[in-house]
Amino acid sequence: MTRKTIAALLTLLWIGCTFVLVSAPAGKGPMKHVIVSGAPGRFSAWPANNGVWIWGNEILVGFSYGYYEFKGDSHSVSTEKPLIVALARSKDGGATWAVEEHPELGNNKATPCPGGIDFTHPDFALRCGDRDSFFHVSYDRGKTWKGPYALGDFGKGLKLSNRTDYLVNGKNDAMLFLSAEVEGVQAGNYKDRAFMARTTDGGKTFEFVSWVNGEPRSVRGVMPSTVRVSPTELVTALRRRLDPLNGKGSEVCWVDAWGSKDDGSSWLFLSRIAYTDLGRRNGNPPSLIRLKDGRLCVAYGFRAVPYGMRAKISTDNGASWGPEIVLRDSAGTWDFGYPRSVVRPDGRVVTMYYFNTAQRPEQHIAATIWEP
Repeated sequence: MTRKTIAALLTLLWIGCTFVLVSAPAGKGPMKHVIVSGAPGRFSAWPANNGVWIWGNEILVGFSYGYYEFKGDSHSVSTEKPLIVALARSKDGGATWAVEEHPELGNNKATPCPGGIDFTHPDFALRCGDRDSFFHVSYDRGKTWKGPYALGDFGKGLKLSNRTDYLVNGKNDAMLFLSAEVEGVQAGNYKDRAFMARTTDGGKTFEFVSWVNGEPRSVRGVMPSTVRVSPTELVTALRRRLDPLNGKGSEVCWVDAWGSKDDGSSWLFLSRIAYTDLGRRNGNPPSLIRLKDGRLCVAYGFRAVPYGMRAKISTDNGASWGPEIVLRDSAGTWDFGYPRSVVRPDGRVVTMYYFNTAQRPEQHIAATIWEP
């Protein structure tokens, strides 16, 4: 056992936690792995930073699209060449994909939103800027976008660190699940705390509603992934990180579940879902979906050996989780994950993430089609 491994285990004991890694088959149906974006020499990554949308069997997923340059201790993307936002579209439930470049989604010259957004439009999509305070909307399934529109600081002077996570309640009514940098969070350079905001006037104004992770602010909480389980109940999964108080040893990274019984006005901790790292790789965000039979399913990357994509199922709205399911094993390096999942009309799940292998060393977007 290495000194780094020992340090990680001691850190887990320090925060009073124990864990067991249990793997299980993915389900009763066969798994299929497909390439979403994998051009030679290109770097494709971070679907969770960009968003996913589904209309029947048409799926659209966002990602960052640059040029590959191997870096063992950092992300293998060139800083000398363009890194833009791209979207990959499938019209057959994830079996085949086409990549569309959308550099305009990186435009951060935001203006106030005039309102009038129809969140219930059948071809609607909303995308929040990656770690920025603006959003775009589309009424043609992501082919064209309006915006960017400013979110502001919610009257609290917040510096936002958002990704895309929202729920539609009605034509003019939507909830956004965001994050902001908060002093006192002890997670290296990361100071995020998750919160919920809401608009009832078609996006013209957004009201700060509640902080999600209310326990010690020293624990990072970011990249919420949220589902509605009843007319008044919500469940969200958060990416977490805590660094040792003395600055020595390894950080601890995990994902957990939080619930609201009053439509987001307040939140309570539900459960620890899984650990996502045992070293200094900053873990991975969760992707939470509600299956057709009402169960919850969360996917995440495990950035420790054996590197791979994992999932778990909850039958009690996030209060507890079943055995760990292995979706994909043996990533070539630690630089992978950041999943987004959708449920197809036939009930099968499509989980999209970035990955690399010995045969395909460039980080690329892959999808696993599976049946929980």
